This record gives sequence, C-alpha cells and structure tokens, in this order.
Amino acid sequence: MDIAAALKLADDLVFVQTGKRLDYVQEAILRGTLKKRTYTQIAKEVYSSSSHVRNVGSELWKILSEGLGENITKASLKPILEKGTFYNYQFAIVENVTGENITVNKNVNICSKKARSPATPQNPQPTAKQPRIDLGDAPEILTFYDSLRDSFASRTSQLTTLENWILASRTRLISILGLAGSGKSAIALQLIPQIHHQFDCIIWRSLRHSPPLSALETDLIKFLGDRQPTELPSIIEYLRSHRCLIVLDDVQTIFSSGQLAGNYKPGYENYGTFFKQIGESCHNSCLVLLSWEKPREIAALEGDHKNCQTLQLNGLGESARELFTEKGLLESENWSELIELYKGNPLWLNIVSTIIQDLFDGKVSAFLSYDSLVLGDLEYLLHQHFQRLSESEKQVISWLANQTAAVEISNKPRNLELSPSEFLKALESLRRRLLIEKVQTDECTLFSVQRAIAEYVKTNIK
Repeated sequence: MDIAAALKLADDLVFVQTGKRLDYVQEAILRGTLKKRTYTQIAKEVYSSSSHVRNVGSELWKILSEGLGENITKASLKPILEKGTFYNYQFAIVENVTGENITVNKNVNICSKKARSPATPQNPQPTAKQPRIDLGDAPEILTFYDSLRDSFASRTSQLTTLENWILASRTRLISILGLAGSGKSAIALQLIPQIHHQFDCIIWRSLRHSPPLSALETDLIKFLGDRQPTELPSIIEYLRSHRCLIVLDDVQTIFSSGQLAGNYKPGYENYGTFFKQIGESCHNSCLVLLSWEKPREIAALEGDHKNCQTLQLNGLGESARELFTEKGLLESENWSELIELYKGNPLWLNIVSTIIQDLFDGKVSAFLSYDSLVLGDLEYLLHQHFQRLSESEKQVISWLANQTAAVEISNKPRNLELSPSEFLKALESLRRRLLIEKVQTDECTLFSVQRAIAEYVKTNIK
C-alpha cells in the first residue's frame, strides 16, 4: 500500500472513531513511521518536541488499535498494512456501514460503538480544522525543557498563559520577549500544535534580514489568502475574514543600533503603524512578535489587556537539571548554583555545560572554583545585545555592573555625565532590552544586573 492510500484510510478510521480528521502532527507521524523515521526526526519536521510527538503518536496508535481490533504500534504499523488489514477496513466502511457495528472478513469487530461513515457521517461532530501551515522560517528546536518542580515560571505554565490569551481572550497582539537563547522560538513552536486547529492559516516569518514592511505584507497576503499578486486585498481585510496566526521572529532587527530601545531603522517606521493597527483593529487573528526588546507600540497598547499582551521569558529554574543530565555533568548538588549564575537561560547553560564537560570532565565544582564567571562563547551572544546600546545606556549599565548589590535610583549618580532625564530614559531603555532587573522591596524599588551580564560589561565596556 502506498503512503497516500494509507493516510486516506487512517484518516477515515480516525474519523469513524473520533469524529475528527487527522491533524498535521498525526499525519506527519504516520508518514514518518512508514518511512522508518524516529520520533526525533518526525519532531524536527513539524517543529515540535520529541516528547510531544511521542505523546500524540501514542494516542494515535490507541485510536487505530481500537478501530482495527489489532494492537497497532509504531513498530507494527507497516507489517499490518502489508498484511492487508487496512484494505479490509476500507471495504468494510464503504460497503457495510449499518449505523451500528462495522465488521470485516473473519468476523473481526473493528468498532465497538456506533460508527460514522467517512462520507456521510451519522450525527456528525464538528470536524477539526486543517489549517494551511508555513513554518519555513522557523528554527529547528531539538529539546523543550520543562518541569513541574518549577511551576511558578515553568514553560508549561507559560504555554497555558499564551493559549488562554489567544483562544479565550482572543488577544490580537502578543509579544514574547527574552534575551538570546531564552527559548522564545521554542515556546512558540511548542504552542502551535496545541492551538493549530483553531486557525485557518498559520505562518512563521523571520525578520532577521530586515525586510521592508511592503515586502512582508505581500508575502503574508499571498500565503494567507492563497491569491495571485494581482488580487491582493489589505492584510487587515484578510485577518477579519479568516482566523490567522502570524509569528514574526527576530523583531529586534528592525530597530536601530546606537539609539534607545524601540527606535526603528530609517524606512522601517511603518512597522510601528502596522503593529498598532493589528492591536487596535477589529479582526479574528493574532500576531505574535518574538524579540529581544519591546516595541514602543506594545508598551502603549498594553493598557487594554484583552487586545495586547506581553510574556517575558524567565529562566528554566530547576528544570534546567534535565539539560545537565543530558550533558553528563557531575555533582548535581552544585547544579542550582550554576542555574542561578546564568539565570536559567537554556542556551547559556548549554554553552557553559559544554565548557564544563570539555575542560573539567563534567565536574561543576572545578568550574565554579574560578573567581570570575566564565563566559566562553556566551560572550559573543552578549556582544550582539551590547552593540545595539546607545552611549547613555552604556554609561548606566557600566555603573550598575560595578555595584556590589542592587541599588535604588531616587537620585542620579554624580559620576555619570548625564542629565536626570537622560539617566531615567537610559534605565527605561535597558529595561525594555531586558538587560537590567528590577528588585521590589517593601521600602523601594532597586535595580541590578545579572552576574553574567555584569562580567561581560566589566570586560568589554570601558
């Protein structure tokens, strides 16, 4: 049996059992299984985690097993197909739908409950949507870390928050903010399989090459509307008539370097108008922005919690232990200190874990014995953030990095050659870039810099 025929028959069987059609993850699992691919390989194709694909697969095999009256597993699917059971099933549903049980040759009962014909279902249930999906610009995510032990800031909790905003609150504009390596793309890609059935179209585009807004809009409309260039409506028109999910990655690349956060490059100011229009206009869709820094329009629109929301990603917390285990690090009693030093950033911890394994044979205590924090390749990542700073921001973050504890800002430091207004603007800009942290106490608000960032500043900014 060829793959197309197998998918068609599996789709019919799943519909008879559940009233729903195969979704794109289930279809990818079936197709990959028939091509002898692993769950990890299939997960890469659908931009999801191996664990999620494995769970979907387990449920799919259960549905097929109940329908066929045979134990279907990833390993047994192809032999059962070759044996012809699916062919018998096809004959049964075409010829023997009685509204009760469906049977095949040898008196095998393949459906213990009232069956639905794939062509003319009795008492049909709503069919799950099969959206058109284009994730061509999405990065490859190999692992999605999470842990119930870190429930306050866990990725599962954050996924639930995003899902509620998009599906329950119908939020139109969402920004997911985080430093390089914090997991913005990973959480967005993990979210898509959970909500894809609610959309007509899903598209992921990266702004890493700073496309002009006109080029981006044309690209989006061509895909969303499946139209030829001569028939393009406005993007808002299409977002109103269809339910679309648009993810724009690397949004920080359309902002200017050397200026305060949120200032657009010359010629890119219309992106601000576009974001504002998406947030304020009445439509059925959602735009998700992934960025190192918050666009100014987002800050202005956040007063309306229903239409615009921001999720700032924190570190993995204790769930980072899963990463250390995979890397083969030793001395688990020291792992919490390592997580705190690098604030649980997944990519940062991955870089540091590689250093510990290569230079210290996995011994965390030997790595921590150094007086200064080791950055390694993390220095290059931080350089990408710091080359974007204005001169006033560099002064302020240098001052903060050299403090021994979090400080209050009721008065501008005398040694900074900035006016009070410039000082406060620089602080606010650094907050939007996520480079400084706010510490709330009973008496006042304090500000500080992460240890890794402070180490970079002391070494590279004079």
